[in-house]
Amino acid sequence: MSCSLLEFCRLQELKTVRDYLFKSQQSEPAEEKSQTENELSWDTSDWESSWESGENKEEETTGQSGPWLQDCVVSLSPCSDLLVVAREQKAVFLSAKWRSDGSGREEMTLAVSWTGTLSTDEGECVSSSICIPLASQKRSSTGRPDWTCVVVGFTSGYVRFYTESGVLLLAQLLHEDPVLRLKCRTYEVPRHPGVTEQHEELSILYPAALVTIDGFSLFQSLRACRNQVARAAAAGSDVIQPPPLAYKKWGLQEMDTIVDHSSVGVMTLCVFDQMKNASILGGFTASVKGNPPAMSQYVTVGGGPYTGFFYAVEGSSQPLLSHVALAVASKLTSALFSAASGWLGWHKNKNEEETVQKQKPKVEPSTPLAIRFGLPDSRRHGESICLSPCNTLAGVTDDFGRVTLLDLARGISIRMWKGYRDAQLAWLQVPEERGEREFSPSASLPRRHALFLVIYAPRRGILEVWAMQQGPRVGAFTVGKHCRLLYAGYRLMGVNSVTSQGWQLHTQQVCLLDPITGAMRTVNIPFHLALSDKKSERAKDMHLSKRLTALLRSRESEKTYILETEAKNMLLDIKHPAIKKQALESLLSNKNAPVSCLINVTSALYDTLKQQGKEVDTALLQLCSSQLKLLQLYTNIQQLHSAADTEQDSLDGIEEELSRVGPTLQRYAQLTSRPSVSFAQDSPDSLLPAQAFLSQIECTEDGELRVIRGSDTEWNQLGNFLFWGCLCGKSPLHKVCDTLQQAGISPQQLLSLLLSVWLQREKEVLQKPGETVRNLHTLLIALSSMKGAVEESWDPQSISPWWQQVRCTCIQSHNAAAALLAAFVAHRAAKASITSLADSKLQSEWEAVSLELEQWVVCVHQLEDVLVLQTLLLVPPPQGAAGGAAAQCSIKLLLEGGTGRQCVKVGVQAQLGTERLKEILPKREDKEADDKPEQKEEEEVKEEKSQEETDRTAELLVAVCQRFPHSLSPDLLFAHCCWEYVVQWNKDPEEGGYLRWAVEHLKLVSSPHIQLGISAMMWSTFIVKRFSSAAYLIEKVGKAPKDRLCRRDVGMGDKAVTSFLGCCVQLLQILMEADSAVEEVSAPELSVEEAWCGAEGPASIAELALEQRGVHYPLVQHHCLLASLLHAAMTFGVKVKPLSLFDSKGKNAFFRDLTTIQLMPSGDMDPGLVSLRQEFLLRVLTGWVQAIDDPSSSASASGSPPLPSNGPKADWWPSLCQELGSLLQVNPDILKRHLVCELYNQGLDPRAEEVMMEVEDKDVLGSQLLVLTGQRLSYSLLHSQSQTQPAMELLARLPPTLCTWLKAMDPSELRCPLVPLPQTSRLVGRLIEILPENHAQYSLALHLLEAVEALTSDD
Repeated sequence: MSCSLLEFCRLQELKTVRDYLFKSQQSEPAEEKSQTENELSWDTSDWESSWESGENKEEETTGQSGPWLQDCVVSLSPCSDLLVVAREQKAVFLSAKWRSDGSGREEMTLAVSWTGTLSTDEGECVSSSICIPLASQKRSSTGRPDWTCVVVGFTSGYVRFYTESGVLLLAQLLHEDPVLRLKCRTYEVPRHPGVTEQHEELSILYPAALVTIDGFSLFQSLRACRNQVARAAAAGSDVIQPPPLAYKKWGLQEMDTIVDHSSVGVMTLCVFDQMKNASILGGFTASVKGNPPAMSQYVTVGGGPYTGFFYAVEGSSQPLLSHVALAVASKLTSALFSAASGWLGWHKNKNEEETVQKQKPKVEPSTPLAIRFGLPDSRRHGESICLSPCNTLAGVTDDFGRVTLLDLARGISIRMWKGYRDAQLAWLQVPEERGEREFSPSASLPRRHALFLVIYAPRRGILEVWAMQQGPRVGAFTVGKHCRLLYAGYRLMGVNSVTSQGWQLHTQQVCLLDPITGAMRTVNIPFHLALSDKKSERAKDMHLSKRLTALLRSRESEKTYILETEAKNMLLDIKHPAIKKQALESLLSNKNAPVSCLINVTSALYDTLKQQGKEVDTALLQLCSSQLKLLQLYTNIQQLHSAADTEQDSLDGIEEELSRVGPTLQRYAQLTSRPSVSFAQDSPDSLLPAQAFLSQIECTEDGELRVIRGSDTEWNQLGNFLFWGCLCGKSPLHKVCDTLQQAGISPQQLLSLLLSVWLQREKEVLQKPGETVRNLHTLLIALSSMKGAVEESWDPQSISPWWQQVRCTCIQSHNAAAALLAAFVAHRAAKASITSLADSKLQSEWEAVSLELEQWVVCVHQLEDVLVLQTLLLVPPPQGAAGGAAAQCSIKLLLEGGTGRQCVKVGVQAQLGTERLKEILPKREDKEADDKPEQKEEEEVKEEKSQEETDRTAELLVAVCQRFPHSLSPDLLFAHCCWEYVVQWNKDPEEGGYLRWAVEHLKLVSSPHIQLGISAMMWSTFIVKRFSSAAYLIEKVGKAPKDRLCRRDVGMGDKAVTSFLGCCVQLLQILMEADSAVEEVSAPELSVEEAWCGAEGPASIAELALEQRGVHYPLVQHHCLLASLLHAAMTFGVKVKPLSLFDSKGKNAFFRDLTTIQLMPSGDMDPGLVSLRQEFLLRVLTGWVQAIDDPSSSASASGSPPLPSNGPKADWWPSLCQELGSLLQVNPDILKRHLVCELYNQGLDPRAEEVMMEVEDKDVLGSQLLVLTGQRLSYSLLHSQSQTQPAMELLARLPPTLCTWLKAMDPSELRCPLVPLPQTSRLVGRLIEILPENHAQYSLALHLLEAVEALTSDD
């Protein structure tokens, strides 16, 4: 990478600027104009001979428009957002604007934002200007300027400050001589700890005086003036009061003429320099006291001497020498730190303005400052000086056409260029790239910076870049002869070490302005060009390498001829071997370069290297040789793939094996061919690029090729490129194998590549299994016959590493069908190889028995098992079931997963299946026994559309169970299904169906030992923690908790908690039943199929279940009692504190390990607790009666409607309450009587009559029912809104005792008072039957019977 000129901005309305500034010249007579133009043409004809005199007037005007900018004062802001062009009294301000070009790209332009006259005194003209961007004081600022101040110096001595819009902020008359030059210095972050931090300042040069204004003071004053202007404009006022401005004024002595200056900044001499100066100036008697004083250094150029060095001692520090101290002290006493005494108004009327102009402000005298030393040259006169960014060097131009480089610290000239008349100078400081710095040994040191001097020679129209200090010219550009080189040398004002942290100052160091085109360009210089001459060759090589990289990235790389020619020339031009190697590797890794280009370029480089003889770099030569070999191999294989294969290899006997597994393969292919999303660039059919081929194969030192094992995707792509054409029958198999063998790739790696592509492209293989299997057999035989494949000393009685590699690949593969077909082929090839080997050795008719063949028989059997199992696992779940990717299966996974791995796999499929798949499971054992088609009538009724799919799934499930008769016995399968369901429920407790299905599967396990172990494991692992949380929550709330509390404490909603508690009851009941039956049945023996005896890994869930310890039956019953109470409380919303229904022993026994023996409650319970228990059970019965009440059915139906098997309407709730009553020491007859009364109260007389038969104490029940009957009759006679006349007559005929008793009844206690009279009549009849005749209320019952019969007869 070399120097470059980059256009970053363009000027608009150049003609408008020129016309405005030169308006007075354009108004002259035409004759004068023509004469002037001719004179100009004549004057410049000696060095601008290209101008033609025969052009028309318009063309002459355009041609003459070039030099006009040289007569103007031009200044550019370092942020490149403001350009000031001034001439005489007028000025034009151009501000940055963004616009879109024709292609839609955004570009920055400078457009005219203000024009006007700047001078106010008669006869004064603009002599110098400078644009100072002022930093923003906002904390959110990132380095962009807040606004830009334009400082203009005039020939009258005035210095005026303006805003970007031309508003005058401040005017100052500091000296009555013309202003020669304005320069600024801003804050720079020190690059090294020892560098003195420089203060900001503005320096103003007069012919014999120098004024410096402190940057901080100036910054604050300008901000205050701008704020006052804004307030005055808002208030409509014309006058502002600018704040005072502090400055220093030095009278530069002992120099004849001064035309330019540079303020270097504050410097401190070292002790040696201090003593040297004392010795030279003070002589032998000189003394040195204290620390060296801090001094401000000023360098001026002009004449007599040619360059002058001035030093102003800062503050009141001690002088260097005694006799010097007097002179310095006299100067310091008169040094001026004062405020400007006179100010000009702003927008005043003419009278006031004339008065102010007549009364010029007082000008303070300057402090004399003598020259310390200079560079005397009586005939040479300096024209300009340009200070470097590091403040150590400066470039000076003179009238002899020379450019001199000064060392400011030593005060000497260190370099000179000649032939640069009217030269313009600028500096560029380039930091080292971070990427190069990170790999250098000095990475921990500060970043290096390279310094370059930019010289513009307008007479020659050339821009040159020179490396400092004694470096070569690193760049040269031909530009126009009328350009202006603009160099600010400063950045933002108002920045310090604190506010600059984190800022990114976007400033241009150098700008070349072309007035012909309006283009503004900056110079871009790479850091490496600053390296010394010894490394210039390396820098050139790096440049060529980067050019090659840029070429490969450009669109030109798509043109093969251009790319090949350019890349070849660049590679041959690079001298350094390491860079040449890096460039060659970048070319070989480029995706756009065609193979022919790579071969030609590498061949040319290889031939050139061979001609160099002994001086050649061996590593580079070996790289070229190896890459050529690989490219040739790539080309040969690509050509072979385009040739048709006429070879046919017969493979007898494989058809029988294919037909045996054919149906399963077909079903497997259907399930794996489901549509999926893929990308074209990832397609295995896409051609492998040469660059990928080169990156995956490398040459060893002995000339052989070795495949680099990268990612699986890259490995499969390489295998596709080498072998897929052979497997499809599109390429000659033996020729491809011969080519690969001659290339030197090991047969083991080729075998691995072949098997990887075979297994990866399983779908395509299964489309034509016969043809692909035959081609695989041919390739396998060809690879086996290669040298180094099968060892010659191999004994058939031992295992061959070659065939073991095939087996290991098949064992680890998840593509069961492709692995099985590969095993068929490999088994047959190994058998043929062993047979031929045995024939050659034994020469007998006996069949050779080999350990290798036994291994293949086992492997094939296992792969067939895996194929059937994987096919079942690929069956998609029904819509709405829990989705997810199909479970992967391989021999390795099954062997490492332990004996229960198969069951886990099928359990996953079973628990992801439908209800119909669950119904197949219990019938499977019968199907295995008689092997007859199973009729599933219920499934046909449920869903006829999926009947065929269900049959296939059932067949697959039966087939898997037949392949794994021991591992997939019914008990083990149900156990694993149960466990998978409960695991799924634990992940999502809101889905209570998972836990219910787990319990249902647990019920289907026939072995009580397995059932007991699974139940105990489920309880301790998943259930007890949530169960205890639910119990404590209900105890705390005292009733069924709300949904929010349930989710917070239990982790599920209130409905899910109810379902969960019901499952807990069933689980504990199963646990008790299994514990009771364990002693009657012996434990089952778990066995494994012979082919899978080598399984290692974790024990199956059934083995873990058999290892569980027995449970303590009373403790399980105790927990079951609590679960039933909790379930009832949640179902019917009964208010209860469940743990308070137990004594201290009972509470302490809860949530303990079920295998431990706890101290349980015994003996008679406290009557208070029994009363609480009885009240709870009575509320549960009441809740159940209210839940089952259905007025529409109970009123019309003659009998009781059937009740559901679960939920609050389940028919087992009364019997459950009876069982709980017996366990809780509650009188069961009280519960029965309460249930009868509640049923009659609800109007459910038929159900009440059924329960009445079981009541023992009929007398108490009769008294309770008598009151209930009276309430019904009272409602009919006294409280019914439709009272009839017969009813009133009947009421009058009733005995007074009965009438009084009925009036005392309260029918509001009845939940269903409006009951048909026949039911009430039947109830009274029952009362007469159960009440004895000597009962106190027997007569009352008879009167009731008469009243009801009378009512019935009246109706």
